[in-house]
Amino acid sequence: MKKYFWILIVLILLVPNMAHAAPIENKVKVAFYRDGFVWLKMNGKETRITKEPSEHSYQPQWSHDGKWILYQIEPRKKPNSNADSHSEIWIYNVDTKKHIRITNDGTNPKWSPVENIVAFKNGWVLNVSNLEHFYNIALGVGDYNWYPDGRSFITASSASLRPDGWTNPILFKIGLEKDLAKMTSFTKNVKQLFTIPNELKKGNVNMVASHPWDFHFSSDGYWVSFIVSPPTASWAMDSNMVCVIGADGQNFAVLDETINEGNSPKWAYSQNLLGYIAGGGRIVLGFKNKDMKITEMPVFKSTTLTPAHFAEMGFTWKDDNSLYVSRVKETDWSNEAKKRPDPSLFMIKIKEQTQSQITHPPKDFGDYQPQFIPEANKLTWLRKRDIADFHKQDLWISDSNGQNEKLWIKNIQTYDFFAEKK
Repeated sequence: MKKYFWILIVLILLVPNMAHAAPIENKVKVAFYRDGFVWLKMNGKETRITKEPSEHSYQPQWSHDGKWILYQIEPRKKPNSNADSHSEIWIYNVDTKKHIRITNDGTNPKWSPVENIVAFKNGWVLNVSNLEHFYNIALGVGDYNWYPDGRSFITASSASLRPDGWTNPILFKIGLEKDLAKMTSFTKNVKQLFTIPNELKKGNVNMVASHPWDFHFSSDGYWVSFIVSPPTASWAMDSNMVCVIGADGQNFAVLDETINEGNSPKWAYSQNLLGYIAGGGRIVLGFKNKDMKITEMPVFKSTTLTPAHFAEMGFTWKDDNSLYVSRVKETDWSNEAKKRPDPSLFMIKIKEQTQSQITHPPKDFGDYQPQFIPEANKLTWLRKRDIADFHKQDLWISDSNGQNEKLWIKNIQTYDFFAEKK
């Protein structure tokens, strides 16, 4: 009898420890694209959730509660030979495994930050869907984002060229009725926030202001960062301006020049610190003039964190005092992939003024796009052979100090994480 008693005690002690021993990354859900399909990784298991391959212009997105995945597809098979390409927006319920098509022709979809409502555009029309019906909200909308309360949007109209020169881009705030069915006017809930000068200047760089986009709110909701691009795509490859403004339309400022390489400015978690990679000139002109900077609001004090003779390829915040960067030594561009520099990840501690290399990829591989998951205290990044290779890349994960690194998801394209708040 005593023998069975002690066996029972051991089992009681072991079971909680065994549960606790499950890898922390298993508590993080990942939605991602691979080979034209949408995939889900959850509880350590990968599952393909779409049946037909397609093209994807926007990364998958988790709803605020982690119950839905939003994804966009451009079917490879057209309904008929005369049909134009179109972009369908779908959502997938993780529990019921049910797919719902929000629209058969939409772009730039974004979940509300507080409820299961999806905004998207069709042409220049902003729409909102409650997952059952969608409603037209406003006309003439460029890029946009939700305000943190989920009751309104910040958006912009782009500049246009007239015989007397370029008009000004304008920022707007668009409110929502509590009952979406009562949205009967396209202009009633629209408020003009700010008219952007038609020419922006920083240092010796001048730029015609045309397209405001990539809006992000600070943690307290008071500040908004965004990028203003020039009129042509070629010009925008070399020069854009990082800007900030108060969410009420006050205190507009141009911070720095940047390029459009998928590295959005990012706010710190709880302080009004904006991080961004400053410097003009597309990458094919050389791995140089790409500096990690932070700017503190409302004093607009900027600090450069990149040491001389290095360039940054991407970054993410760890906490309010530290960041991770994907860094290379400054060098010229080469048309031969093997002669291009391969980045490693470095941790920067701002107050301590220390910087240390924390990943050491194997020869001919580089570590790109660091992304920290604070809920799991884990660092992730893409490891691949070349900066231009978007289809042969793997997602890696490690402890916050770069230790215990391992391959997490093989052959991944764009992706999004969801982790429960601590």
